[in-house]
Amino acid sequence: MSELWIATLGASAICYLLKILGYSLPQSTLNNPRIQRVNTFIPIVLLSALVAVQTLTIDSQVIVDHRLAGVAVAAIALKMRASFPLMMILAALTSALIYNFI
Repeated sequence: MSELWIATLGASAICYLLKILGYSLPQSTLNNPRIQRVNTFIPIVLLSALVAVQTLTIDSQVIVDHRLAGVAVAAIALKMRASFPLMMILAALTSALIYNFI
């Protein structure tokens, strides 16, 4: 068994144990305002990290290319309250134009 499979199985076991632990915590702990606040931000932080890694890295190297321009246009479109489909189209067009013409 390769090291990658061992790491994958180990991480899966840890996630499963954390899920079981979450079900066994008392309700008073889960209703704590600090825990509620942290739980609100966890998905935002994870998605932001995923976008940053997918935008700025290739083979563990930091690369600035057309993808960063697409993400920047998407951020501007969202700031201007554009709809999600329009934001995606603008980001894809920007990234494609820069990739093909620059």
